[in-house]
Amino acid sequence: MYELPYPPSINHYWRRVGDRTLISRTGRLFRKRVVDQLAYQGVEATDGRVGLFISVFPPDRRRRDLDNILKALLDALQHGGVYQDDSQIDSIEIVRSDAEPPDGKVLVMVMERNA
Repeated sequence: MYELPYPPSINHYWRRVGDRTLISRTGRLFRKRVVDQLAYQGVEATDGRVGLFISVFPPDRRRRDLDNILKALLDALQHGGVYQDDSQIDSIEIVRSDAEPPDGKVLVMVMERNA
């Protein structure tokens, strides 16, 4: 299981620059933090099919849509070497847990699945 920082919402992950859509500074910083933490925690890469169990500990008790954090998190897990491509994911279970002020966090369990 990996303990990671709380992801930015999809609303803060992308930025428009002219006619291009780019990952925002906030998104790039989050991805770097995840990559560093996965390396520190000893990421175990897989090239097979996976299922993810994600427990979300928001930074506060405000209303939030859980699906708004998935894109940033899944992309960061790929960049961190958990899997080669997010097309390897066959199932995702995501649950909201108690708030963890001030920054929040997510716990991610990666389960290899039989093909």
